[in-house]
Amino acid sequence: MEKTKVAIVGMGTVGTGVARLLLDYGDRTARHAGRILWLEKVVVRDLSKARDMEIPEGVLTDDLAEVTEHPDIGCVVQVIGGLEPARSIMIRLLESGKDVVTANKALLAEHGPELFDRARQLGRAIAFDAAVAGGIPIVTNISQCLSANGIQSIHGILNGTCNFVISQMDELGTDYQEAVREAQRCGYAEADPTTDVDGSDAAQKLALLSHLAFGARVHWEDIPRKGIELLGPEDLRFARELGYRVKLLAVAQLVQDELELHVGPQLVRSDSPLADVGSAYNAIRVVGDAIGRAWFHGMGAGQMPTASAIVADLIDMVVGRTAITFRTLELWSEQPARVMPRDSGTASGRYYLRFTARDHPGVLAEITGTLGRHGISIASFIQHESEGQLGDNVPLVIMTHESTEGATQRAFNEICEMEMIDGPSVRMRVLD
Repeated sequence: MEKTKVAIVGMGTVGTGVARLLLDYGDRTARHAGRILWLEKVVVRDLSKARDMEIPEGVLTDDLAEVTEHPDIGCVVQVIGGLEPARSIMIRLLESGKDVVTANKALLAEHGPELFDRARQLGRAIAFDAAVAGGIPIVTNISQCLSANGIQSIHGILNGTCNFVISQMDELGTDYQEAVREAQRCGYAEADPTTDVDGSDAAQKLALLSHLAFGARVHWEDIPRKGIELLGPEDLRFARELGYRVKLLAVAQLVQDELELHVGPQLVRSDSPLADVGSAYNAIRVVGDAIGRAWFHGMGAGQMPTASAIVADLIDMVVGRTAITFRTLELWSEQPARVMPRDSGTASGRYYLRFTARDHPGVLAEITGTLGRHGISIASFIQHESEGQLGDNVPLVIMTHESTEGATQRAFNEICEMEMIDGPSVRMRVLD
């Protein structure tokens, strides 16, 4: 059977998974590719580092030139994280005549226009299904399988770390810090989990999906986002009491021909499929005008799920499918944006508000009065009886009727500044 030589740049967790699939399951990949995907080179930073698997002699190298100058290597898996040197390496690979498969969503979210333009100029292709939702083929499904649809909305659990942390807090009553430490012990969170828990990672992925699904041109830092740092177990208990579960959602939806975008924890109804997504799993609900609702669920991170998506892209690349689709997809082309972002302050919905207030007469009246001045009406209210003395702190939970994001934010900020409000307050959207 014909051989096609490929290479990997980077052999961390994901790179090792890719190598394992190519070396241990070559018969499987050959069946789908119609040829043997021959792992010719693996570029690493430190040749002396111990590896989790045995690599054939002569494959490992610390010299990128052994890939860029190799005439028979046409496709390279680039699995280096971060922005640099990942960006420079990808450009060097493209300029040396190589097609590239990557899982680096941060790189594409930040430098996508530059990298895709350069690839087109050079007649090369970039595949990146593993960059969003790990092993779930959401990029392929949105850009190809659902291409007959006008996409109306995307609601996604796109960060497995956050979902794991929330699941630990919800199911076990674990506090936030301990849940983060457990995520780190399980390998779901980095030593510094900031970009996961503050919503940045989900915003980067949402920016990519919004471009593919809607033709939007939005930088991920411009997407309104909130993290899960202020969530407490009490919020998850109150949500259950109200018939909801809490999930960190990335949302893109058309509203009056404008694109509403936001990332943050939301209350989702307990009977929704999104509510049942636990641990480090991801899930995405896509609504198209032809198909209606379509659901995608699976592991959104981890060595082998991500490697699965990368090798699938690699197969598509070496058989020529990616070269065809890459030319036809918009992918930061010179075409104008098909839809513009909506002013986030005009977005409307229902909200969950939780305050820690001193148990004094008139506190509730002052809070409801502030909401009323901003045109926000109350749908339901929870205040459990204080177990201490008058003046102790008690949690107050308010579910609003529909209001705008701007009005709710202003009212929330005013209430948080009141003298009788102590401790952190929480505001979340409600997905009905």
